[in-house]
Amino acid sequence: MKKTLGILFFALSGFITASAQKVIQSIDNPVDYANPLIGTDSNYKLSSGNTYPAIAMPWGMNFWTPQTGEMGNGWAYTYDATKIRGFKQTHQPSPWMNDYGQFSIMPVTGSLKFTEEDRQSWFSHKAEIVTPYYYSVYLADHDVTTEITPTERAARFRFTFPETDSSYVVIDAFDKGSYVKILPKEQKIIGYTTRNSGGVPDNFKNYFVVTFDKDFDLTKTFTDSTLTDALEQKSNHAGAVIGFKTKRGEQVNAQVASSFISYEQAERNLKEIGKDDFDALKQKGRETWNKELGRIQVEGGTSDQFKTFYSALYRSLLFPRKFYEYDAEGKVVHYSPYNGEVLPGYMFTDTGFWDTFRAMFPFLNLMYPELNGHMQEGLSNAYKESGWLPEWASPGLRSVMVGNNSASVVAEAYLKSGEAYDYDIENLYDALIHGANNAGPMPAVGRAGVEYYNDLGYVPYDVDINENAARTLEYAYDDFAIYQLAKKLNKPKAEIEKYRKRSMNYKNLFDPEYNLMRGKNKNGEFQKPFNPFKWGDAFTEGNSWHYSWSVFHDIQGLIDLMGGKQEFVAQLDTIFSLPPTFDDSYYGGTIHEIREMQIANMGQYAHGNQPIQHMIYLYDYAGEPWKTQYWVRETMNRMYTPLPDGYAGDEDNGQTSAWYVFSAIGFYPVAPATDQYALGAPLFQRITLTLENGKEVKINAPENSQENRYIHSMNVNGKDYTKTWISHKELMKGMNIDYKMSDSPNKNRGIKKADFPYSLSTELKK
Repeated sequence: MKKTLGILFFALSGFITASAQKVIQSIDNPVDYANPLIGTDSNYKLSSGNTYPAIAMPWGMNFWTPQTGEMGNGWAYTYDATKIRGFKQTHQPSPWMNDYGQFSIMPVTGSLKFTEEDRQSWFSHKAEIVTPYYYSVYLADHDVTTEITPTERAARFRFTFPETDSSYVVIDAFDKGSYVKILPKEQKIIGYTTRNSGGVPDNFKNYFVVTFDKDFDLTKTFTDSTLTDALEQKSNHAGAVIGFKTKRGEQVNAQVASSFISYEQAERNLKEIGKDDFDALKQKGRETWNKELGRIQVEGGTSDQFKTFYSALYRSLLFPRKFYEYDAEGKVVHYSPYNGEVLPGYMFTDTGFWDTFRAMFPFLNLMYPELNGHMQEGLSNAYKESGWLPEWASPGLRSVMVGNNSASVVAEAYLKSGEAYDYDIENLYDALIHGANNAGPMPAVGRAGVEYYNDLGYVPYDVDINENAARTLEYAYDDFAIYQLAKKLNKPKAEIEKYRKRSMNYKNLFDPEYNLMRGKNKNGEFQKPFNPFKWGDAFTEGNSWHYSWSVFHDIQGLIDLMGGKQEFVAQLDTIFSLPPTFDDSYYGGTIHEIREMQIANMGQYAHGNQPIQHMIYLYDYAGEPWKTQYWVRETMNRMYTPLPDGYAGDEDNGQTSAWYVFSAIGFYPVAPATDQYALGAPLFQRITLTLENGKEVKINAPENSQENRYIHSMNVNGKDYTKTWISHKELMKGMNIDYKMSDSPNKNRGIKKADFPYSLSTELKK
């Protein structure tokens, strides 16, 4: 019997594998292929995405998620959990940043249990439906099904109760200072939560309103673990409980909204629901996600590839979140997370530019330039309100990561499409100059070590500024972005030249002995001892093998430093042939990013973190583009799956997802502050991008398959095309790209210098 079962199991496994690999020509509803559970099988020791299922509208101000972790735990939902404690409104960008503007709602039956530990219920993924626009789960301990469907600032809940005279709903405003008030005649609960993880003014509150369609038979409030009969409660940890009798299968509806401005504004935000019942609102959410995901139509791929692509695209449409609301006159206003005032204009938040300048913002500039124009207005407002541009905002300034990469985000947007949208670019340019020449109020704002950098051309290793080599390399690229924007804005020649010169500062850390970047002391000597496998120290969440490629704007200059194309390619190849050796002594232990590289079996290539993600595309700059084509496909195949452990590391606000989206399309923004994308090869047989201006980019690769990952030839608008890059400006006009794919590389295509992507050194030689 055991043998028979084993044969059956392997037969079924083969069938499932074959089904997943069968080519599907087209699909009708891309949202059905987007799985919010991808990446949720994670913890602080090992990230497979470190995501939670965000039930939300694209870029929505409020997200909702089932809560399996205890209050305050950044891992709010993990796939291996067995119990749900509540359904949480969340603004969390990542578990490492944690949350703010958070409270939860939880149905309960039987004895009145209101604390998280007591009210939590067993659940199963088998009785859970998870989509971007709709969530449903059966809570076994309470015999209640909970459903959620959101708008941008509000949501509908639908609870299906059993027959009992003891049905309750708990509204938990969490600790650290909260308030609730029950208004029985209005079937309403109002309140606020202040729990946050930093980056907020002293007057920060998230005001909420919850209304029900059923009279309350019971009203209670609680403070910490004490239940009271009061209708109003203000304390460290306040909450409310309402109760009623229900018939079997009776559905009780709730509507909920919140505001960072006031109760009145929360009521106004509740009107987003309008007269829609639960199913009508759910259908509208489905249509919204289908519309946005359908802006990129892929055809001719496996079921797994469709699922992975549209799940990655879903994650690319969440951050940065809208942090603005509409006042009584319909005007855009925002609560400032910088000074606590309510002010006119746009505001966005919950993104870290160290991650997202690389692919996430380039994706917005390609597919959503008008939205990114609003984001630029939001950045201009942030500068007015705080005196700085945020490098990591959640919701205000946070001291996380390194670099001054707001320069890339601002410059790229204007260089690619800024003139078409009305925002104050001069104010933003002033913000870039200010940030480039001053250390901020915290190490991750402005430029830490700026006096050394501007004087010596690098941040020294021995002056107690951590991760100094990483800062130097990123500052140099950021200076290039300022140089590009200064030219576009016709700034004085001396100013333009200053930032062009500074953008070459990466050369100051190149060590020809190792053909790698290395920390340098104040006296001009390289730091000793040097271990290129040492994580941290002079670098950020990586080692010299990862960071030495961070010369986004001048790869030809890096090639020259390494001794030419042959040496450069050999060094790139070495990344994959080296063992996953590491030195974790700087951290005093193995951080999750190290472990993710170690177990990936791709040598020193650490795709689970951002610094090296562009490196695969650098073969394009050295005349061996077929290696880019090979490794891009290999990374998509091995580092991404449509499963709960589907990422190779932290997803990070859309960045790692945007890498996949770009790579599946067939090109990638190595240097965002240029007009060019480096070419890889498309993943699907047909891809259609519907641009915001109504133009289409049609990509055809009919022979594409698992084996045929190489470009034999390429035509753009009917003409043979040998370059290893493509222009953003030309793409925006609409384009037809036709590929002939092959199972073997064409080593005669893309090998001439005229075919290579932009490098600053090449520009200067002309």
